[in-house]
Amino acid sequence: MDRDQPLGDQSSPAHVVMVDIQGLRYPVRSSLDPSYVHQLARYVDGMMDAASSAIPIGESTKLAVLAALNIADERFRGRDEESRLAADLVDRAAELERLIDDVLARQV
Repeated sequence: MDRDQPLGDQSSPAHVVMVDIQGLRYPVRSSLDPSYVHQLARYVDGMMDAASSAIPIGESTKLAVLAALNIADERFRGRDEESRLAADLVDRAAELERLIDDVLARQV
C-alpha cells in the first residue's frame, strides 16, 4: 500500500472502505490500509466542521471547497517548511564540512 500515491490514483483498489463525512456515508475504493482511509476521512470531516462556521447551512459545495482550500493551505505551508528545513540542513552540513576540512588541513 503506497501512501505516496494519492487516494484516487490507486491502481487496482483492493477493497471498498465506507467513511462518514458530514453525516453522509461514502464508499472509497482504495488499496490503502482501511484505518488510514478512516483517518483521512476524520481529518476531512474535522476540516469541514471548522469551515462550517463561515458557510450557511445547506451550502455543502461551498463548504467542501473551503475545507479543500484549508487543507491545500496546510499542505503548502508544510511543504514550504520542509523546504526551509532541508535548506537549513544543507547549510549546516556545508559548515560542518568546512570545519572538518580546516581541522584536517591543520593535521598535515
